[in-house]
Amino acid sequence: MHDLSTFRAAGLIGHPIGHSRSPMIHGHWLTEHGINGAYLPFPVAPGRLEAALRGLPALGFAGCNVTIPHKEEAARLVDRLDAAGARAGSINLVVVEKDGSLTGSSKDGYGFIHSLYDANPDWRGDAGPAVVLGAGGGARSVVLSLIEQGAPDIRLLNRTRARADALAADLGGPVRVFDWAERHDALEGAALLVHTTSQGMAGQPPLELRLDALPPTALVCDIVYNPLVTALLAGAAARGNQVVNGLGMLLHQARPAFAAWWGVMPRISPELRAKVEATVK
Repeated sequence: MHDLSTFRAAGLIGHPIGHSRSPMIHGHWLTEHGINGAYLPFPVAPGRLEAALRGLPALGFAGCNVTIPHKEEAARLVDRLDAAGARAGSINLVVVEKDGSLTGSSKDGYGFIHSLYDANPDWRGDAGPAVVLGAGGGARSVVLSLIEQGAPDIRLLNRTRARADALAADLGGPVRVFDWAERHDALEGAALLVHTTSQGMAGQPPLELRLDALPPTALVCDIVYNPLVTALLAGAAARGNQVVNGLGMLLHQARPAFAAWWGVMPRISPELRAKVEATVK
């Protein structure tokens, strides 16, 4: 039985959310740290986001995560954005302040960069050119984080070039847009390749990408975590590239959210990673 005087809840708002591993991750940490709280999934349909967010303070919630398709709209609805949320124009974390106001933040970039350090503690953002495939919300967070890490050249490619052009114009920095047809050759000399599109996920068309021009020293990342080993990662690993799946990004973006709500910065233990891996292909 929960002691309601100390109980605090947080949750996940999205649509759909049945696939999310966030309740498992936060539930693990709540148990590990003996915290009197809960993390709950809330399927909020488009058009109902504002009502859901405004209900958080009244219900005594510490805050929530926000996922597809609400990240950009949530950034417009909260009372304030931190620097990361303002620059990204989308958020995945909402904190209910003591006065009941809502602060939004984006922790996807944090999760992405820390997943790279997990794979290679010596990784450096300024080590060489980065190639980013895609121009959606995931790509925006990745590109922003790479700019902050000092990437000297970011080559951005998307099937619809206009979206990549708009993203590059919005973010500035060392971002150069290439046509999708140039994706194979754009890999030449790259130190990092990041795939952020839906291609290669279950039920989606495959990513068609030749890796011949990619240096064997390049780090290859797919921000998808289901399946854990996409065709891109399998192909890159077979030729000797170090690879990173999207599970680390998911786990790391959850850490500052947990800390914001419950005051403890949790660790990603082998036990937790194995528990989540066991639920994906």
